[in-house]
Formats: sequence, structure tokens, C-alpha cells
Amino acid sequence: MPLRTQPAPRPDTLPPALRRTRDAFLAYLRVECGLSANTLEAYGRDLRDLLADLHSAGVQKADDVTPRALVAHVAGLSSDRGLAASSVARHLATIKVLFRWLHAQGRIPENPADYLDQPTRWKRLPNVLSPKQVRALLSAPRPDPDADDEAPPLWVRDRALLELMYASGLRASEVGTLALGDVVRDLGVLRVTGKGDKQRLVPMGVPARDALDRYLADCRPRLAREGGRDLGRVFLSRTGRPLERVAVWQIVTRHARAAGLEGVHPHVLRHSFATHLLAGGADLRTVQELLGHADVATTQIYTHVDRSHLKDVHRKYHPRK
Repeated sequence: MPLRTQPAPRPDTLPPALRRTRDAFLAYLRVECGLSANTLEAYGRDLRDLLADLHSAGVQKADDVTPRALVAHVAGLSSDRGLAASSVARHLATIKVLFRWLHAQGRIPENPADYLDQPTRWKRLPNVLSPKQVRALLSAPRPDPDADDEAPPLWVRDRALLELMYASGLRASEVGTLALGDVVRDLGVLRVTGKGDKQRLVPMGVPARDALDRYLADCRPRLAREGGRDLGRVFLSRTGRPLERVAVWQIVTRHARAAGLEGVHPHVLRHSFATHLLAGGADLRTVQELLGHADVATTQIYTHVDRSHLKDVHRKYHPRK
């Protein structure tokens, strides 16, 4: 009896530019956003259908996409494929996140998805740590009693990294590319290069500055190697090279598990930074500047966090309890 074999995989017929866009976006969702495997799979399916439709309409690269092409794709989801409203809403979410990312990265001059109606079902709120959970995470890096006395104290590096990410709302990519010249210690600020190579100044705060000072004095000199392989970056790996985004993601998740926290990735620290600022009374425009958002509408998702506080205030002070 002949052996049963699996069918050969379908060839990737997308143009090279669209393939690169797809792969880069999925990498962003996996590493920067820390999405689960199931969520990534859903995004991948929606992205496959979208790019196949766009390619059929003659699109060769992302900046060829027009609002008309996106409207035609969305209309076909219900009229031609008979998808339920919830599935169409999920497709819309994928489209909006994709083109918002492309525009923020400077890969397209305008966002064609701005013309699509915002799906009311897509209001997923970011995972946010409480101040107590943040304290547990920041204190998780500790000396290893079994470590060689001559080895660099990586826990000092990890604590400085976590402190800065929370104190300044840094993305994983931003903390990885942070250069020594970007630390303006006298002013207590960082010069951060964000999406689209846009720069912003963000305060560090005293605990983060102290943790960074200790790392730069006690750990980084022992990690750096001759030959310039560190590229002048602040945070280095064991081999003396700059930390990649994946390594930053692994550091955060490892110490989160040690602190007894689940579902924590680099962007959760950024979410918590913005949320705690707003809860403490910061105005939305200030938080927008600190996060480096081009559009204040992106920052507005964090305004949800005061709802529980507002309920407590209402319950405590309203005469009709």
C-alpha cells in the first residue's frame, strides 16, 4: 500500500513587497504586542484573505492600497462569503491595526483605513498591571546566589531595563535601540527614537535613574567588548551586543513569571505607564506626547482605566448611593 502523504503547501503567490509587509506586521504583533498563538493565527487568516483580495485587484505594494479597495474587500466579506457581523468586525480590526501600523512606521503616506467605519465591537482594552503588581515585577530581578562572582550581574541590567520601561513607557524596540548618548542624566530624561524615527524626550524618574546609574557603573562595563560590537547602545546581552526585541520580551516575561504574574509582555508595561499617569491626573495630550502617539485617538483607549475609580467615587460620595 503506498504511503499517504500530506498535500504539498500552496505556493505563496503574493508579490514580494506584500509578503514583506505581511511578515513584518506579524513579527510586530508577536514580539512587540506579545499576542497569543491563537490571536496571531486569527490575524494571519484575516491578513491572508485581505492581501489575496488586494492582489487580485492589482495591488502590488502597501502604498497602492486605496480606500475603495478596502471597502470592496469588507463588503465582500458579508455579501460574497456570508460572514457574521462579529467576523466582519474582527476583519475590520485587523485592517485598521495593519494600516495604522504601516502609517506609524512611515511605510505609507496616508492611512486608507481611516475611511472605514470603526467597528463598535473592537474595543479590547489593554492588559494593565496594578501598582502593586508593578512593584512585584520591578523587584523580581535579584542576585543569583549560585552565580560566579566574576560574572556580570545581569539582574542589575534587568532591573534597570524594567524600571525604565515602566517609568518612561518605552516599547521593546525603543529600549533595545536606546543609545548611551540618549541618556540626559542631568535633566533626568531620555531621548527616545520611536516609530517613523520620531524622537521625543521622556522623563526617567528617580528610581529608574538610580537603577540605570547602577547598571552603567557595575554591569555594562563588564558586558561591553572591544571592537565596538555594542554599537554604543545602553542595554547589552551576555555577548556584549545590543539587546534585540526578542531578548527584551524574554526578560520581561521571565521576571513576570518569577513575580507570579501571567500574560505580561513589554507592551503591558507601556500600557500600565499610560494608565497610571491618567489615573493620577495627567491630561490626555501629555500622555500622548510621552507615548509618542501621532494621534490622540490612539491614546484615548487608556481613559477606560478610571472607570473603576469613578465608580468608587460615585458610590462613596453621591447622595443617591
